[in-house]
Amino acid sequence: QPPPLMKKHSQTDLVSRLKTRKILGVGGEDDDGEVHRSKISQVLGNEIKFAVREPLGLRVWQLVSAVMFSGVAIMALAFPDQLYDAVFDEVSVSSKTPIRLYGGALLS
Repeated sequence: QPPPLMKKHSQTDLVSRLKTRKILGVGGEDDDGEVHRSKISQVLGNEIKFAVREPLGLRVWQLVSAVMFSGVAIMALAFPDQLYDAVFDEVSVSSKTPIRLYGGALLS
């Protein structure tokens, strides 16, 4: 009868861990002098590079457009006839469902 299989615990074997990290290319310095702790951070890069402050105008524009979209969406959901009259100069709409679906899509 063969002896029982012995499993190697590579997590506790420091030489094996070092070899594995060296094969993966993790833990050493790259061309920019950055030390990556994992392969994911090596592929994605350092998040500090992307922590750039956006201009104030961009934030204001995002807020204004979100408020406008939400306002039109709520108006389409709550008052579909008034929204239809404001956009089109025709007679009243026969079905409110398409306008309410439009409002739901805007709100989402």
